[in-house]
Amino acid sequence: MHSIQDDVPVSIIIANYNYARFLKRCIDSALAQDHDNVEVIVVDDASADDSACVIAAYGSRITAVPRERNGGHAAAFNTGFAVSRGEIVLFLDADDYLYPNAVSQIIESCDGNTAQVQFRLHIVDERQRIKDVFPPHELPFDSGDVTPQLLQKGRYQTTVTSGLAFRRSVLEAIMPIPEMEFRQGADGYLVTVAPLHGEVTSIDSCLGAYRIHGANHSVFAEKLGQRARWRVEHDFRRMEALSDQAADVGLTVSPDVALHDTVHLEERLASLCIDRQLHPVPDDSRFILGAAGAVASLEMNASLRRRAVLAAWFLSVGLLPRRMAKALLSWKLVASSRPAFLLRLSKTIRHAMG
Repeated sequence: MHSIQDDVPVSIIIANYNYARFLKRCIDSALAQDHDNVEVIVVDDASADDSACVIAAYGSRITAVPRERNGGHAAAFNTGFAVSRGEIVLFLDADDYLYPNAVSQIIESCDGNTAQVQFRLHIVDERQRIKDVFPPHELPFDSGDVTPQLLQKGRYQTTVTSGLAFRRSVLEAIMPIPEMEFRQGADGYLVTVAPLHGEVTSIDSCLGAYRIHGANHSVFAEKLGQRARWRVEHDFRRMEALSDQAADVGLTVSPDVALHDTVHLEERLASLCIDRQLHPVPDDSRFILGAAGAVASLEMNASLRRRAVLAAWFLSVGLLPRRMAKALLSWKLVASSRPAFLLRLSKTIRHAMG
């Protein structure tokens, strides 16, 4: 006998661009959900590889939506959402995949106030070997009404595209996603504005896998400055969207919102230190950003030890000579750049601070 929840229609929208080698695993995972009422929509964003052949092999088991021109992350999300019908909607990147119980767990966790569900993901390599958990368990998810955090610092503890699900009525209020502004990082837009329309429900178990590989946007360790600049500019676009959406519901975002966000301040310091000429905020100084980061660290939802260590790191980057500051930044933001002794130390600290 089916419960009412068994009949909730769910849409899984897969956004694909040139990920033919990963796409079958992704689609198969969406089709293998243990919830009965799931539609799988695959948006191919004008791929130049064999993606079309992979998609065609599924026939009527999926809804294929090819785009004639490449439009990026937001365009693919908007295209898929426009043809979807689910009351719950998941956006799944084509190089990631879900576990069979993902949808049923999401539905079970929802209540009438839920706008967004978030869950942890196993980090896997190209051969699907589990390497870690994202976000790591020692970083507690923020749940419930996260609007105060958004208004104060523009961020709360959330996750990436494939670890998220949204109520359709909320997406109808905030979509379409601005396509030029969020050509990459459309999930950043969604998690920033969706919680203005309801509560965030968090699931601490891993319901899928987040694949890290050399071709995706998450990996450009050798281009730390480029990554930092992109993230700083992406944050500014998120803050603009947040201000606009907040105004629509009668709320006001703090004018210095980004200066209360440790993640933003890390990237902003990295951008400033590594390539000052291309840094998007000409008037920035390391000292001011470092001091702001130290203050923001002490306000985090984390253990006192974690907050103290991060505050000390910010002050060090703000005050030490530039060469030493760059080394500290690289060691923190790119694990592969750390000396062996520091890798061992960071693992010890991570377990101690969990």
